[in-house]
Amino acid sequence: MSEQVAVSKINADAAAGGVLFKLIIFSVSLGVIPISSYFLSLKYLWNENATFAAITAVVSANVVLVAYIISAIREDRQTAAPKEQKETPETKKNK
Repeated sequence: MSEQVAVSKINADAAAGGVLFKLIIFSVSLGVIPISSYFLSLKYLWNENATFAAITAVVSANVVLVAYIISAIREDRQTAAPKEQKETPETKKNK
């Protein structure tokens, strides 16, 4: 029984590390992508029109945010799926 607890603790620690890594990546992306899209679109796409460049930055920030939400939902569904599987009752045949 204690081996099962140890294995589940190791799996939980590994999952927490993956979640932290994902959070850091999306946090950096949420800072870098809108700023870079603002300045790149200001110079190359909209010919110094700051309003359209700001709209581009807002849209890119929302894209990163939606990507994080979708990623979190997919991860939650993956972790919930194994818990929903029911174990077959132990019988003499299964031993």
